[in-house]
Amino acid sequence: MKKLALCNADVTSELAWPESGEETTVESPALDVFTDFTTTKPLIIEANTSAVDADKLMQKAHVRLKIVVDEDKRFLGIVSFQDISAQEMMIKVSEGHKREDLSVGDFMHPRHQLKGLTYTELSTASIRKVINALKDSRQQHCVVVDDDRRRLRGIISASDLARKLRLPLDIHNESNFSQIYKAIMH
Repeated sequence: MKKLALCNADVTSELAWPESGEETTVESPALDVFTDFTTTKPLIIEANTSAVDADKLMQKAHVRLKIVVDEDKRFLGIVSFQDISAQEMMIKVSEGHKREDLSVGDFMHPRHQLKGLTYTELSTASIRKVINALKDSRQQHCVVVDDDRRRLRGIISASDLARKLRLPLDIHNESNFSQIYKAIMH
């Protein structure tokens, strides 16, 4: 086995930058802000996972969203860090549930309630068109499905979009597409 040779970094003074160097704007292709599960492994969590454990896992990993699956890894819905917050858990407890019995499935947004875009629509759209399509929603995430709608292809996150567009939104609150629309209109 060949041993790796270490070099001195003291002669290094410049940074490498992406070749494109283009800034993301509302006229950029929507695919620029799309997390494609064919190239990026989706962050999943099973629906029967304890909500308390999921909260800790998401905090530790600095993850704001997980794709909820069953034991066979079939897509059931999505859950955000905000969905399983201590405040949301207290609401469920006040309704008579035991905190330790609450699971991710109790907090997720099931797939039948989710609205999204097809991959073909997204592949020809600009970021502006996506924002306009989602401006009236209070969604923080938009799912993207393959055209046959049998497979979740990926997701667009409002917070990722806001960060890439360098919009002046409060980073301590979850961004949604309505806030992004208001920010780009001003």
